[in-house]
Amino acid sequence: MTEKQTLQEDQQTEILTSYRNSIDNIDAALIHMLAERFKVTQKVGEFKAKYGLPPADKNREQDQIDRLRKLSERAKLDPDFSEKFLQFIITEVIRHHEQIRQGEE
Repeated sequence: MTEKQTLQEDQQTEILTSYRNSIDNIDAALIHMLAERFKVTQKVGEFKAKYGLPPADKNREQDQIDRLRKLSERAKLDPDFSEKFLQFIITEVIRHHEQIRQGEE
């Protein structure tokens, strides 16, 4: 008999609920981590605006992409996904920095 055949419906539901609870906890942690990250990038944007630095830093962005791609490979996470995710964050950070520079925030 396979595991599928041996687990009763209530057992399947219990296991699935346990997995989903873990996913919910991870999602909550990700949101809190992103909130902290954006608090710091807000300070970076204010610093850049104060000293006339450009909102974007292509060298820094590429270094971050390269670093996170390597981390992703070691973690067995698709590096392309990681790069897309980071690129989304970078785009949002730059948008915030441009707003700060223009005095909108």
